[in-house]
Amino acid sequence: MDATDLLRPGLLEGATIVVTDVAVGAPLRSLRATTPVLAPAFPLDDDTLAAAAAQLGSADALVCDGRALFDAAGGGLTGLRAAADGCFAAARAVANAAFIPAARGKIVLLAPEDAATAAALENTARTLSIEWARHGIVITCVHARARTDALIAFLCSPAGDYYSGCAFGEA
Repeated sequence: MDATDLLRPGLLEGATIVVTDVAVGAPLRSLRATTPVLAPAFPLDDDTLAAAAAQLGSADALVCDGRALFDAAGGGLTGLRAAADGCFAAARAVANAAFIPAARGKIVLLAPEDAATAAALENTARTLSIEWARHGIVITCVHARARTDALIAFLCSPAGDYYSGCAFGEA
C-alpha cells in the first residue's frame, strides 16, 4: 500500500526528514517532505559525518535504513556492525547538529530481516529513547516484517510523537 493511499496528502509538507538511503525518501517526498541524504561511509569518520549533518541545517526527523547498510556490507557480522554503527553514527550526528539544539526530533531505525541486527537496532532505539528523552527526541525501530511506507511516514509525522522506545514488528 502506498503511503499516500493511507495518509493525508501533504501530511509531511514543510518537514525535513534526513535519510541515510535515497530509496527510503521517495514515499516521504510523496507526502511533500524534503529528504536530504546523510549516508554514512565506511570506515566511519565521525568528524566528517558531523560536519555533513551540520551542513543540512534544521531537521525534523531522521530515517536510518539499517537494511541498506546491512546489505551493502554483505550481511553477516560485518553487516550487523555496518547497520548498528552506521545508524548510531548518523543518529548521533543529526541529534547533535539539529535535534538537541531544537529540543525536538525523531529517529526511525529500519531493521533488516537478520534477527541479530534487528535486535541490535531495537536495543539502540530503546537505549537512546531513554538517554535522549531529555532533549525531546523520539526514537523507534521498525522491523522488516512491519516495514511499510505508511508506517515510516506516520512515525515521522506529529502523530508519531507517542511511540518513543517502541519497536514495530518482530525480528
